[in-house]
Amino acid sequence: MSRTVTVGLDGSPESRAAAEWAAREARLRGLPLRLLHVREPVAQAPLLGAEAQRHWSERVPREAAEGLRLRHPGLDVLTEQRGGRPADVLAEAAGDGDLLVLGSRGLGGLGGFLVGSVGLAVVARTEQPVVLVRAGEQAADEHEPDPVGIPSAATRYRPVLLGLDADRPADATLRFAFEEAARRDTGLRVVHGWNLPPYYVHGLPADPRLHDGIARERAAALAGILDPWRRKFPDVEVAEESFGGSPSVRLVEASGEASLVVVGRRIRRSAFGTRIGSVAHAVLHHSTAPVAVVAHD
Repeated sequence: MSRTVTVGLDGSPESRAAAEWAAREARLRGLPLRLLHVREPVAQAPLLGAEAQRHWSERVPREAAEGLRLRHPGLDVLTEQRGGRPADVLAEAAGDGDLLVLGSRGLGGLGGFLVGSVGLAVVARTEQPVVLVRAGEQAADEHEPDPVGIPSAATRYRPVLLGLDADRPADATLRFAFEEAARRDTGLRVVHGWNLPPYYVHGLPADPRLHDGIARERAAALAGILDPWRRKFPDVEVAEESFGGSPSVRLVEASGEASLVVVGRRIRRSAFGTRIGSVAHAVLHHSTAPVAVVAHD
């Protein structure tokens, strides 16, 4: 496996935004950037003839690479073309590098993503981390405003936001989030939502202290999970939040103040297909920051 940051590129505004994000990420990691353009079979692209499609397929990555080299001096930019169905090709390509970056359409003034079937299929099938970047994403969006409130890419990065399942914490997801925060020299905000066991619910009106006791237990469990990672990454300032309720809602609300949102996806090797999970699915569609989905066992 070659060490690269790979981005799926088709010439659309969302894929161009993804390429810019991927270029910045590649610089942070000290890795080459690979631009991957998928040539669909002519039968699946009826508006273009074979010759026109070939010229378009060559032009898109070439022009994108030229622009990225100008805007990111010193970055090693590679181009590659593969033929086939985009979801299949991108899922296969994800295994060839460290990270796969894809673009998704923004939802206008409401923010968030419109994740298409290709993006969802790739996220559900690959075991490498995948980042979704909405159209219109700018470098300044990932940074704190300057002292007078003007967006700027020269200020400190906003914190990385991690949604963590404290009942089944995954080392892969934790490691990815801590490493991304360390690369950005920023903090990490960890959100854990929990629900009361069904047999406790009826006792709450009579004993509200029960809720407080469970809340303390859950907060202590979260702190215990994070302690060894704090020691591994002593320069990353960690803010943790344990609460009763839906983690997806809190993550979406907090995404506007994050440089990157990280969620996990449990790998399910099943004859009945793959799925992303309800929290990851909700965050993918509604986050206003780029979202990294990290697969884990």
